[in-house]
Amino acid sequence: MQKDVVAQVYPWQQTVWDTLTGRFPKLGHGLLFYGKKGCGKEAFAQYFLAWVLCANRYANNVPCGECGSCLWLKSDTHPNYVHISTDEENKKQNAKIKIEKIRDLLPFVQQTVDGWRVIVIEPAEALNMSSANALLKTLEEPGDRVVIILLADHYLKLPATIRSRLQHFALDRISEAQADEYLAQYLPELNQTQKQLLLNLSNQMPLQAMQLAEAEWLNKRQEFLNDWQKLVTQKNMPMAIATKWNKALSFSDFAQMFEYLLSDLICVKLNQQVKNPDLDLIGLSEQYTLEFLFTIYSDLQQSKQFIEQNVQSNLVLDQLCIKLMNI
Repeated sequence: MQKDVVAQVYPWQQTVWDTLTGRFPKLGHGLLFYGKKGCGKEAFAQYFLAWVLCANRYANNVPCGECGSCLWLKSDTHPNYVHISTDEENKKQNAKIKIEKIRDLLPFVQQTVDGWRVIVIEPAEALNMSSANALLKTLEEPGDRVVIILLADHYLKLPATIRSRLQHFALDRISEAQADEYLAQYLPELNQTQKQLLLNLSNQMPLQAMQLAEAEWLNKRQEFLNDWQKLVTQKNMPMAIATKWNKALSFSDFAQMFEYLLSDLICVKLNQQVKNPDLDLIGLSEQYTLEFLFTIYSDLQQSKQFIEQNVQSNLVLDQLCIKLMNI
């Protein structure tokens, strides 16, 4: 699990927390925590597993942080906790959780130990067919006092056979008031328009909105749109513009900015609400057909894979800018 995540329960997760702790230990052994990126499901999962393993969990209905179990967890040496994810050296977009990792769980769930045991698997969408089938056996015969937690952004991407053996808990049910209040507390310098922009871009997820507030590309959107407009109207200097943006932003930042803008152009063509209401996209949208915009979107996804394969970003941006001229 991410090292920089601080275990906690966010205000919008309190109802789920009360349900889980109130029903424990009669919960069942398989749990699915899901929600959009930026809802805080990783922090919630860490807090819940700490509570399950804590020797004093019922004192104040929170992990005490002082018992032997809590200290083990803090030092990342707890013998009753296993975290499974993609390999550290393979964090690419489509990386999968290998079947060997799931098979290695069998001795852990079958051993007889004091206290509870907790397994966290994330992202659950990274389970391939083989590893998912192997996990089924563990879910069906988990052993006593075992809790298996799966974390997912999109739970419908999990095989139906896995979903049917888990209890589902949504952690991204955030009201507008809760999101607005959270941003007002942690980013008090923002006005209402700025807050709304960040929430639009983050799908109303306040934690993601806080990360976007620090993004270097956020204040460069209009400048890039101006360059994009030059490309399509003047139909020259694609290499110069590509070089400029290759120097101005990392490829991941550029791709994130470009994908938001491209998605908004598609929304304009479809008469749907845009995420960047502070930008005028109508003129640019008129330069392209809907089919062409979807082609560019597909090319962008392929470009991300090229970058993961160590293709130089300047070559990728050169090709993109040439295509954006729409000759």
